[in-house]
Amino acid sequence: MDRTDRLLCALAAVFGALGVAFGAFGAHALQGRIEPASLQVWHTAVEYQFWHALALLVVGLHARALPFSRFIAAGFCAGTILFCGSLYALALGAPRMFGAITPLGGIAFLFAWCLLAFSVLRNRTNAD
Repeated sequence: MDRTDRLLCALAAVFGALGVAFGAFGAHALQGRIEPASLQVWHTAVEYQFWHALALLVVGLHARALPFSRFIAAGFCAGTILFCGSLYALALGAPRMFGAITPLGGIAFLFAWCLLAFSVLRNRTNAD
């Protein structure tokens, strides 16, 4: 693993650890203190954060073999920060205008997933 690969895997681990912390915070500290609909928004953010932490880990583990791995990782990171971050903020009572940030995070996620698919299909190093 080179430095970039290790950095991506470490960042994935940080996102995963934060997902655990935010999930526990939602389940214990927010339960009964915010509306059930807001708690569901929080839960959605935690789920998306976990899935994309795992995706980022896979990208980090295969970064050498994946063309555009840095752009894929950037998309997953931006999506996590924008999508999940805006949902966390909304769940905690941020102004509704924060909802305008959420789709930008979703677009970053979509970009990363599509670029990952393209990179996997384009990679001919292990062709049959």
